[in-house]
Amino acid sequence: MSQKGVRMDTAQLDGIRIGRRHLRFDPITDDDATIAAHLEQLSVPALIASVVGITGDPSLLRTAIRPREFIQNEFQGKMTPAELAELRRRALAGVTAWRDAGCPQPRDPSPELIRETMEWINAGPVPDDYAALYAEEMDLAGANPRAIGLAGDAVIPPGFSVLIIGLGEAGLLAALRLQEAGIAFEIIEKNDDVGGTWYENSYPGCRVDVASHFYSYSFTHADQFSDYYARQPELHRYFRTLMDEFGIGEHVHWGHEVTRAEWDEDAGRWTVTATAADGTRLTRSATVVFAGVGFLNRPLIPDLPGLERFAGPVFHAAQWDHDVDLTGARVALVGAGASGFQIGPAIVDDVAALTVFQRTPQWMAPNPRYHAAVGDGEHWAMRHLPGYSRWYRFMLMLQSSDKMLDLVRADENWPDFPRTANAASAARREVFVNWITDQLGEDPALMAKVTPNYPPMAKRMLQDNGSWLRCLRRDHVELVTDPILGIDETGILTESGHHDTDVIVLATGFRASEMLWPMDIIGRDGVSIADWWDGKPAAYNGISVPGFPNFFIFSGPGTGLAHAGSVMFMTECQMRYAGAALQTLIEGGHRSIEPSEAAYHRYRDRLQTEISALMWGHPSIEHSWYKAADGNVYVLSPWRSVDYWTMTGAVDPDDHVLNGAHR
Repeated sequence: MSQKGVRMDTAQLDGIRIGRRHLRFDPITDDDATIAAHLEQLSVPALIASVVGITGDPSLLRTAIRPREFIQNEFQGKMTPAELAELRRRALAGVTAWRDAGCPQPRDPSPELIRETMEWINAGPVPDDYAALYAEEMDLAGANPRAIGLAGDAVIPPGFSVLIIGLGEAGLLAALRLQEAGIAFEIIEKNDDVGGTWYENSYPGCRVDVASHFYSYSFTHADQFSDYYARQPELHRYFRTLMDEFGIGEHVHWGHEVTRAEWDEDAGRWTVTATAADGTRLTRSATVVFAGVGFLNRPLIPDLPGLERFAGPVFHAAQWDHDVDLTGARVALVGAGASGFQIGPAIVDDVAALTVFQRTPQWMAPNPRYHAAVGDGEHWAMRHLPGYSRWYRFMLMLQSSDKMLDLVRADENWPDFPRTANAASAARREVFVNWITDQLGEDPALMAKVTPNYPPMAKRMLQDNGSWLRCLRRDHVELVTDPILGIDETGILTESGHHDTDVIVLATGFRASEMLWPMDIIGRDGVSIADWWDGKPAAYNGISVPGFPNFFIFSGPGTGLAHAGSVMFMTECQMRYAGAALQTLIEGGHRSIEPSEAAYHRYRDRLQTEISALMWGHPSIEHSWYKAADGNVYVLSPWRSVDYWTMTGAVDPDDHVLNGAHR
């Protein structure tokens, strides 16, 4: 980079802007019958919202036919078949008229029309704060509201740069936003490819358990997923395509793992050291560091007596050994949480015997779309109908934004506490028990093993289309709930006996509470962040820590989601805050920014007070990866998504310390 200040003009940025890419569409050339056939497969509320946007005519929202109720995993508004057919007929007229007019670019909808459409789909009012959040998320006007908002005359100081640690979904997002703003950056990535956890976790059955069209960047087009819940190869391909399209790979030091980052107060810069597999060291310097390593990247290898004695292959789910052929093998699957839940059904047809070792059962949410492919009609609509994918994303966000938080609010006066947390928790438990009973009613012993005795949502909730219980009912599958006593050369010993096995798969999760481990992050006065935290990680807005200037954590303490939502939404919120901090540095001519200790402690204490009112950290909840070694919860966010979005929308000058001028 030139040693002069840098100002990027519009022409320079044309090739790297994010802009209106999420609003692109292909003109319709299909005949009426083909269009009508596609409309039969769509979410009618999203279809009507699209047609209203195309025509600019809100009359479709103002008839007697309208959604009755908006509920989870139901995308037709509980309307009758006759009502849906009538709305499709009216939509067909609007779509074909637009086609015949040459598919002109629709006008940007007014805020009033967007709000009216939201409330029509929701079958009721949408509060002002949520309406603002959803409008920003959909960005139907293509305003790109989450870009780093540098003023047109802003001059980036010479030598100003950002170093990103990790190129998972957070690191890639940061790179895209920095490149768009014209801010110099480089990336150090320990793997040889993009994707982070979606590169490393390649076990059979691996897929996202948040709807694909919400588990994606808000600024990308939605028609790239084959399944409603995308499988790992497709998610990795999604990130790789974006990296290649925007040339982000040119900025990456591949195959280097960061071991240390140290702040130099005099220079106002970070020195970052990384090591390659062959021992080669890399040292880089940057004004700002973004830590995009997340907290689900270091496998937890359980301390099982005798594990090292086992004669066959042993590997963690996140380090799947694809050279091991499971065909005809006796497989021990240790762990029945999120990854075990996916692995079992994926391998059950290939193995001779599958023994699943479960400490505690998990609640399952019935979801018929969990393994379902996106239909041709919806692919067509997402390609050809402006706004359809945006409104479908709105529906996904609406159903998963905060509606579950009340289920884990602890009411210790509730008669059934702590088996259920409150009245809403009890009602949801009944739904989930019925789902289990419908499948296992004739097998009470298995039903007892798989029915949790803690409230729904108090531990990781799993999506289910029936595949897990079908797997467990197979003749060659055994579910073992006894504690593991030891392992020898040929198998696993529990109270019920010795279980012979050929392969052991450890589906035992990650070291989630050991934030940033094993990196040494050294801030002002030589203080390490590990010592500062002392086993109790916290950060202002889950992102920044006093004494560690110009250091921003993505998916940091207190930002994990356990009440639905999308981690990619959270990451975009974090990037908004980090981008606003960069803007403050650049436009204000400051050398560094960090939260004040008072603001940090106030935020930390408020978050822990809120956490303490929820079931996640309650003593009755056992064997939960949410909990740290001391039994407390430091990884989860207790906030409503709209509250976190508000918190991260701007840099509050009263909560931050700005030091000196950039050097």
